[in-house]
Amino acid sequence: MESRYNPADIEEKWQNTWTELGLDKTVTDSDKPKFYALSMFPYPSGSLHMGHVRNYTITDAIARLKRMQGYRVLHPMGWDAFGLPAENAAIDRGVPPAKWTYQNIEQMRQQLKRLGYSIDWNCEVATCSPDYYRWTQWIFLQFFEAGLAYQREAAVNWDPVDQTVIANEQVIDGRSWRSGAIVERKLLRQWFLKITDYAEQLLNDLDKLPGWPERVKLMQANWIGKSTGAYLEFPIVGSDEKIAVYTTRPDTIYGVSYVVLAPEHPLTEKVTTKEQKAAVEAFVQEVSNQSEMERTAEDKPKRGISTGGKAINLFTGEEIPIWIADYVLYEYGTGAVMGVPAHDVRDFKFASYQNLAIKVVIVADGEAEAELKAAYTEAGVLVNSQQFDGMASGDAKKAIVEYAEKQGYGKARIQYRLRDWLISRQRYWGAPIPIIHCPNCGAVPVPEKDLPVQLPDNVELTGRGGSPLASLESWKNVPCPSCGTPAQRETDTMDTFIDSSWYFLRFTDAKNENKIFEPGRVNDFMPVDQYVGGIEHAILHLLYSRFFTKVLRDRGLLNFDEPFQRLLTQGMVQGLTYMNPNKSDKDKWVPTSLVNAEDPRDPKTGEPLQLVYATMSKSKGNGVAPEDVIAKYGIDTARMFILFKAPPEKDLEWDEADVEGQFRFLNRVWRLVTEFIASGNVNSTSTNELTKPEKDLRRAIHIAIKEITEDIEGGYQFNTAISELMKLSNALADVACKDSPVYAEGINTLIVLLAPFAPHIADELWHQLGNSESVHIHEWLKFDPEALVVDEMTLVIQINGKKRGDLQVPATLDKAGLEQYARDSEVAQRHIEGKDIKKVIVVPGKLVNFVVG
Repeated sequence: MESRYNPADIEEKWQNTWTELGLDKTVTDSDKPKFYALSMFPYPSGSLHMGHVRNYTITDAIARLKRMQGYRVLHPMGWDAFGLPAENAAIDRGVPPAKWTYQNIEQMRQQLKRLGYSIDWNCEVATCSPDYYRWTQWIFLQFFEAGLAYQREAAVNWDPVDQTVIANEQVIDGRSWRSGAIVERKLLRQWFLKITDYAEQLLNDLDKLPGWPERVKLMQANWIGKSTGAYLEFPIVGSDEKIAVYTTRPDTIYGVSYVVLAPEHPLTEKVTTKEQKAAVEAFVQEVSNQSEMERTAEDKPKRGISTGGKAINLFTGEEIPIWIADYVLYEYGTGAVMGVPAHDVRDFKFASYQNLAIKVVIVADGEAEAELKAAYTEAGVLVNSQQFDGMASGDAKKAIVEYAEKQGYGKARIQYRLRDWLISRQRYWGAPIPIIHCPNCGAVPVPEKDLPVQLPDNVELTGRGGSPLASLESWKNVPCPSCGTPAQRETDTMDTFIDSSWYFLRFTDAKNENKIFEPGRVNDFMPVDQYVGGIEHAILHLLYSRFFTKVLRDRGLLNFDEPFQRLLTQGMVQGLTYMNPNKSDKDKWVPTSLVNAEDPRDPKTGEPLQLVYATMSKSKGNGVAPEDVIAKYGIDTARMFILFKAPPEKDLEWDEADVEGQFRFLNRVWRLVTEFIASGNVNSTSTNELTKPEKDLRRAIHIAIKEITEDIEGGYQFNTAISELMKLSNALADVACKDSPVYAEGINTLIVLLAPFAPHIADELWHQLGNSESVHIHEWLKFDPEALVVDEMTLVIQINGKKRGDLQVPATLDKAGLEQYARDSEVAQRHIEGKDIKKVIVVPGKLVNFVVG
């Protein structure tokens, strides 16, 4: 056996061995309990970064531990391969998106295999494969048949130069990220999924997820945004129409001094007077060029204009002005809000700027009405509210709604912030929506036997001019499946969140050519026992996945309510870089390679720079390539550092010195084993009673087993588990009884406990110890409670609270016994002889304190 630890000599060898033995394959025909360990699958960009490595290392350590604990483990991997980034990359490089994507998949697959993860590659899926998106389209048809998929007109961001729809995040300062054109708001017919039908279930079932971080559940609850309030109507003066609003504060209805419509609201044109027509049209046109994100930004002033029209507050009988404002969106709520400036922060600012009336209708209990300098938004007592004066605001909400229902002014209502999911994308690289539009039959689903509706290859991609599929007549024009009339395919493709909302189900039966999955198979392995991924997916991906699961359950395909039992959101990997605090976020980062470390200054401006940890990225120049770390230290060292440096849910600061520290630890373990093998005591046995050093060592061994198991199972605290490994290695290094069978037990235990964290070196050392089978199929160790029992303890002797010495006493002594041992000791006799003992304080297991006078 080599005396030095050389990772390059063993890592590829053991990866090949594991493949030959099939250790990573999913076992299905077994009575063992199942465990589904899943990482969020990556977009195939072409290269793994350290964030990927951290995610997959955490999941792999869990999967390896669970196999050793006797579970049949499903640990798959796939590729979130559709979407705009791949299409744009392909356009920039002049290659088909499929070619670009599959090249990247191949490269990243090899990188993952090089890292030695225990992934079952027989379960691999790629969302861009027709074998996968056939079933994505099949799921869409399930939604369609259930009445959960529909088309309607919706406002979108339109780039007039590229002639295409762009996402909110692609609108920068009102302009398209690609062409630079001023973005317009345009109505297009789009496909939606009715996620709002499941809003209540999605909210209530968060209580079924005790294994999720509370902050993630709170984020989802806030996104769903359930509120209880009232639907109220304001008749328009001179018209039969009414403006409907939804409010959670019906107790403030007597303080309404204006109503605001969204500029795109259909009533805007109807309520606008001739005098205001030109100004209103100009404002509407201006707002139409702004994205939703810009209009609702908190730090942006709220702008509006009067329509000249009036509405009636039915509760007061007063006529109030009707305005339009950029912060009100037609797609949200009713597209109109009531203005209560005295009791809403945004309304107060808007009314103050526009010189609108501010009417106080709630005051703090026991306080008189006073002139407001800011909106009063707390609970209180109603004033200026007619028959409701003096009523507590909480009680008034209910009373006013009941009054409104009796008078026909409105009704109680529960509302959700959640909106139906717009899934249409006017792009090529996505799953085609399997609908055919017939002039006679309307929207007709593509027959299941004709799935998948495949993406055509002969498409010219420019990134301009709307969907490339719309211009491909040979693909678009087809007969109606129902009546045979000439018809047209739907040319929109699906949002890529659709692909990732069910991939975890396909992993359970990835090669099934006849069904989306076998019900017995998916219901056996699902739900996922441990899901690991970034906090950035806390809302949309996780919410959509929960939605899909519930719909497919209701379609009779699944027998569970939630897809992920436990969720771990790992922190980011951060590296050192320089920051110029005087610049904007986009321009403030300066890579370390461009800076003189002795006098760090901005190379462009000469301003002083700060050295900080920030999330690794190309733009910051602070990334660390996984292959460089592996080449220098090996895979196991990289794994050990990632797992040890920080708790998994916290950010990890990359530190070369700490990486070196883990490399030294693995070298120390290697030396312990090589020296043990060289001693010839590998098979030493003894029937003699254990000596005290042997008992102490055995206690250290079983403490390590107990603590490491609890650290992992109690929240995946790998950092403290590895600390326990280090303690055990130190105990083995320092003990004198190296020829003892207890020492042999300790060496073997160290390797078994190391296996989930550093699998290559563990299997090599296990083999060198004479074992024929892989350490990864060895049963995970259980601690012996008797080994933890202490025969003796150290008892501290204090006189008047000051330590005077200590002695070894039997660990089983009670308080009286401890006091007697202490009294009889030479240490105590020396200090209490001839003195009056006023009090004796006994702390079991720790000390005896004599208070003497």
